[in-house]
Amino acid sequence: MKQSPRVPAPAPAPSSEGTASAQSPAPSVPSARPAPPAAGRPGASAGRPGADRRLAGAVQRVTGSVLGPYQSAVVRIGFAATWLIFLLREFPHRHELYGPDGPWGWQMARELIADNRSFTALMWSDSVVWFEAVYALAVLSSALLLVGWRTRATSALFMVGVLSLQNRSVFMGDGGDNVIHLMAIYLVLTRCGRVWSLDARRRTRQARHPAGARPSDPAGVALWAVLGLGLVAVLLFRDRSGEPWIVVLLWLLWLAQGAWWLVCRFAPGQPRILLDVMANLLHNATLAVIMAEVCLIYATAGWYKIQGSRWQDGTALYYPLRLDYFSPWPAVSDLLAGASVVVMLITYGTVIVQVAFPFTLFNRRVKNVLIAVMMMEHAGIALLLGLPAFSLAMITADAVFLPTVFLVWLERRVRRAGRRLRPGRGEDGSTDGPTGASEGAPAGEAGGVERGPVPGAPAPRTLVG
Repeated sequence: MKQSPRVPAPAPAPSSEGTASAQSPAPSVPSARPAPPAAGRPGASAGRPGADRRLAGAVQRVTGSVLGPYQSAVVRIGFAATWLIFLLREFPHRHELYGPDGPWGWQMARELIADNRSFTALMWSDSVVWFEAVYALAVLSSALLLVGWRTRATSALFMVGVLSLQNRSVFMGDGGDNVIHLMAIYLVLTRCGRVWSLDARRRTRQARHPAGARPSDPAGVALWAVLGLGLVAVLLFRDRSGEPWIVVLLWLLWLAQGAWWLVCRFAPGQPRILLDVMANLLHNATLAVIMAEVCLIYATAGWYKIQGSRWQDGTALYYPLRLDYFSPWPAVSDLLAGASVVVMLITYGTVIVQVAFPFTLFNRRVKNVLIAVMMMEHAGIALLLGLPAFSLAMITADAVFLPTVFLVWLERRVRRAGRRLRPGRGEDGSTDGPTGASEGAPAGEAGGVERGPVPGAPAPRTLVG
């Protein structure tokens, strides 16, 4: 057998270790061609990133960025506006709904709270002055959360107002109140002031200051101190506050915000990055819970409707249209109730849309079409059945699945309209621009510069679009 010639060994490279390295024997080279990559090993294919690289990228996105900032802002604005409109509309009847003149008296409510352990500040006193103060706090916190002022503090006050009023008279609510009840708790854990808020505008202004000349934000410090005194007062009524987890949550939020301000003020390096990672994880996990909650609402509603005989024979819509309580426009209700084919199609279509919605999340185009259909359906419920608060709450819940491209396009249109109304403003519709970092300090959001998403930049593709 003919042997191939041996490949001569290359000369040893010069070494910095002196003559001992130069006199060492040269290593032998077994082969001139490189060894092939092992099969099945991550990164074996030069054209594909390995599984570990994809996993690292996913972890980086979840921990290093806030997913769905526009969607969380829509949820914040929508639920704050819904609750604010409801409180203002029912302001003349507030005493009958939640106050001392209601059919569900204060003593009855106290007995119920002692049994179900629900949180409500209205059980601390039966005074009319105290009720008016709590109602005013609910209205004020809703307005401040709507415009995004100190969103971390106002979201906690918003939750306190919602729970206090709804748990005071649990039989006064409907499905929309239940959704607001849940979302008020979820909003506390989100960074919902990244865009479309006064917090973002303020952070943009602070970013223009030099690194050592940023304002100390005395308003945030004063608000944090006042809320701390309020939490101390809460401890005096801990036996009337229901389950202690709400009070514990409020204390944890207050302490975390103080720690956030201290870190951003005196240690803006690695400790600040760690806090940002923890806040991003909490926000992203809560956003996933909100989406799962919406899917669960539609799935359970759809499958329960399938079991009803009126939904099976296509006449479920007919009966509410014949009730005076659900007929703000009697002529329109009578006209629609007389069209049996339309009633049957709407009845069956409602069931199909609700059951199919969780499965359409795997296809963006179908999901977007179905979201538009559901929003129009809830708008029809508000118009035909006279349930505006319920419909607006459900439309806001659906908005968490709106694509980011659409929301950015909507923002551009609003900015363009604002520039036409106010030609002296800047390119972004204002002198400072509403987009910027998350929130204020310390009761709102604190510390360093943190840019939000740029309106013109392409957003990462996520489940929410």
